[in-house]
Amino acid sequence: MALHTWLAFLLACWVISLSPGAGAIASMSAGLRHGFWHGYWNAIGLQLGLALQIAIVAAGVGALLATSQLAFAVIKWFGVLYLVYLAIRQWKAAPMDFSNAPKPGATASASSLVFRGFLVNASNPKAVVFMLAVLPQFINPSQPLLAQYLIIGATMVTVDLIVMAGYTGLAARVLRVLRTPRQQRLTNRVFSGLFMGAAGLLATVRQAVS
Repeated sequence: MALHTWLAFLLACWVISLSPGAGAIASMSAGLRHGFWHGYWNAIGLQLGLALQIAIVAAGVGALLATSQLAFAVIKWFGVLYLVYLAIRQWKAAPMDFSNAPKPGATASASSLVFRGFLVNASNPKAVVFMLAVLPQFINPSQPLLAQYLIIGATMVTVDLIVMAGYTGLAARVLRVLRTPRQQRLTNRVFSGLFMGAAGLLATVRQAVS
């Protein structure tokens, strides 16, 4: 991959990662609930889901999602239902007791946060179709494809890790202020609404007609 091509792709990665979406909401929710260091496991899961999406596109399976209405619909509605589940879970989350636990509690295991983040990205067919449309613009078919996709994957994951660290850290700082049960319940309601909004947006996504 030529340097100027990679720099253009790097810029695109920053724009894509900084755009608010389900991943950003999940990262802020994890940071708010668990603090930065424990909540960042969610970002690791997001990157595993992102890596899967890139692998799907590289393997040519992404073309199936772009052409098969059934495959697209199954993954889309799974993603919608999962975001609704996260919204309900956030709404019902109990306030943390800071009198007995001065540090943000690890109320969820690292593995569950990783899996939660993975599902947020892996269950978004729109992202796969988007990558299917965008990534080939940066691929030189006359050069080895595997090496180019590895560069693309490493670039996207690195940028997204940095951006999600920012979202997680920002929410974790807010956690230091939101100490009362009333404040925490209100914040949980806000993030629940954001998850529900993301689910609604995903539900409106339609398969592109070629």
